[in-house]
Amino acid sequence: MYRFLLTPRWWGINVFVVLAIPFCIFMGSWQLGRFEDRVDSHRAAERQTGAVHEERAAPVGELLPVDKETSGRPATAGGTYGKQFLVPERELDGRRGSYVLTLLRTDSGRTLPVVRGWLAEGGKAPAAPTGRVTVTGALQASETVGTDGVRAAGGLPSGQLGMISAASLVNMVPDDVYDAWITLTEADRGLTAVPAAAPQNSGLDLKAFQNLGYTGEWFAFAGFVLFMWFRLARREAEAARDRELGLEPETA
Repeated sequence: MYRFLLTPRWWGINVFVVLAIPFCIFMGSWQLGRFEDRVDSHRAAERQTGAVHEERAAPVGELLPVDKETSGRPATAGGTYGKQFLVPERELDGRRGSYVLTLLRTDSGRTLPVVRGWLAEGGKAPAAPTGRVTVTGALQASETVGTDGVRAAGGLPSGQLGMISAASLVNMVPDDVYDAWITLTEADRGLTAVPAAAPQNSGLDLKAFQNLGYTGEWFAFAGFVLFMWFRLARREAEAARDRELGLEPETA
C-alpha cells in the first residue's frame, strides 16, 4: 500500500521534508540562542549597574570608548562647569521632568557632559558649583535616536537638548566633546540622582522578543511540514486502498 513512497514524485517530497525539518530546527535553535544571549547580557548589565557604587572610580579617559564592559562603570573627572542645559521629557519613578545637564571643561581641555540630576517638571534648575570641581558618576554612552526618552525632532527652546550626545553638542561648544557622559552618583542639592542605564542592545527589548517569536515560528513550521507529510501520505494510502477494493471513482 505504501509503495507509492518510492515513486519519483514522492522522492521529491521526502527529500524536501528530510531537509526542511532539520533546517527549521536549526534556525529555531539559533533564534532561541540569540534570545538567551540577550537574557544573559541583560542580567550581566543589571549586575554591573547595581555594582556601580562598589567599584573604584577610574578617570574618564581610561574607560573610553564606552562599550558593554565600561558602560555604567564609575568614572571621575576634574575641571570647571560651563554651559547648562535641560533635557526635557525624562521620567524618573513614573514622574515627568528634566535632566539637568552641565558641561564640564575637564583638565584635559575636553568637555564632558555631566547629568547633575533630575528636576521635577516646573522646577528651577540650581546653578552649577563654581570653581574647580571633581565629579564622580556612572559612565554612559552617547544617546542615539533609538534611546528611550530622546526627542530627536528638534524644535526645543534655547537652553534645552533633546539628546545627550557629542553630535548634538558639537555646534554649541567650541571645545572637543567626549563621546560619552556621566550621571552623578550623588545629585547636587535640589536634584534627584539619575540611575545609570543598562548598555544599549543589552536589554530585553522588542528585538529580543522578536528572536523568541521567530523561534516559535521556525519550530511551528517544522511541525507543519511533518504534519502535511503525514496527511498527504495518509490520503495517498487511502486512495491506493480504495483502488485495490475497486472503489476508485469513475471518470467522465
